[in-house]
Amino acid sequence: MFQNRKNIFIIILILVGSYLIYDFKDYNLKRAVDACLAGSQKLSETKITDLDEAKKFCEEEIKKNKNK
Repeated sequence: MFQNRKNIFIIILILVGSYLIYDFKDYNLKRAVDACLAGSQKLSETKITDLDEAKKFCEEEIKKNKNK
């Protein structure tokens, strides 16, 4: 009986852990893109006019560097 409870507890922990990993898997990417956008606006002499284009560029560069 104790072994059965232990197995159920382990299964519940695995399910909760899997949910948390799935829910936060893009969290670091989103933070990196936000930092890239903020940095590019501070560093550029002319402010970025097209935010979507800048975001797309940042995402591509981060993913490219991530795969190296």
